[in-house]
Amino acid sequence: MEVICLEEAAFYALIEKVVDRLGDKKKPEDKWISGKEAMQKLRITSTTTLQNLRDTGKVRFSQPSKKIILYDADSINDYLNDNSYETNDKWI
Repeated sequence: MEVICLEEAAFYALIEKVVDRLGDKKKPEDKWISGKEAMQKLRITSTTTLQNLRDTGKVRFSQPSKKIILYDADSINDYLNDNSYETNDKWI
């Protein structure tokens, strides 16, 4: 067995490089996400609210089988952007 000794500063510099490299390889977001993921993205807890968004056409969905409903991540982002508001700088 080989033992490699590093100075503390070199060790932490190596750790930072590893973390930076891992951060660069973010997993691309899936186009179609589950209802649970959609609810997390929308920050809602009610499946009824999610169904309402689906029924009113505010978010796109796909239903490949009777019990599987997938949501378009891009349409959820669009919905959030359409309902965002710029802050008013009056109070600053």
